Amino acid sequence: MTGEVQLIIAIQARTAGLLIAAVLLTACAQRPVPAGANDPYETVNRVWFERNLALDARMSGDSEAPIAASEAPVVAPRPALFRRAISNFGANLGLPSTIVNDILQIRPDHAMENTLRLAINSTIGLGGVFDPAGAIGLHGRSSDFGETLHRWGVGEGAYLVLPVLGPANERDALGMVVDVVINPLRFVLPQDEYYISTAARIAGRFADRAEFAGLLDANVINTADPYAQARLLFMQTRRYHLGIESEDEFIDPYADF
Repeated sequence: MTGEVQLIIAIQARTAGLLIAAVLLTACAQRPVPAGANDPYETVNRVWFERNLALDARMSGDSEAPIAASEAPVVAPRPALFRRAISNFGANLGLPSTIVNDILQIRPDHAMENTLRLAINSTIGLGGVFDPAGAIGLHGRSSDFGETLHRWGVGEGAYLVLPVLGPANERDALGMVVDVVINPLRFVLPQDEYYISTAARIAGRFADRAEFAGLLDANVINTADPYAQARLLFMQTRRYHLGIESEDEFIDPYADF
């Protein structure tokens, strides 16, 4: 029992430290309107961009000798269905953290929708493998602590390409760490089951990447500078998701081509 109490205290202390760091970052940041690319780590980012591309190619099963149509097996759609089930399961496990962030952002409507989605998919959807909530219009809305920091006034910081995880920025990278610490499953599941749930969430992320890696070819790889194009697409998508929609802040990823 003493060990469990010490563990809880350690977790709470770490969480408090991260939140204090976020508050200090908020105080120091003037959060100018984001425009263009703030990329002081471009040299390192480009290295990880290439490595992540190679990883995506392996996960998507790309090869130099594609299978002819006549040789394609009849059960070809099954891997996609399997990846979708893994993705659904991982996304369902991520909903408790999403709900916490909805509350921190004072968005009760989002919190309620995501709570209903969690309840339906965890029961009728067999633990989230299936998505009956989506079938009735409860698609939910993804959120994370990076968005919470944005709502609290923290600027996005420099652009980053993280190993395996892909594009981010300094604010979102901090948010990823805090999301792990404040995940409610950490406090309600036994340690072994929590680790399993974390592994399932990671597997879901990989399933998403494998499913959508092919989209990268048309929109990024076949451009003059794939790295710059991927950076612009990420910033455009992320800023739009955060509600930055004015014309001055919109980035056209194809403007230079």
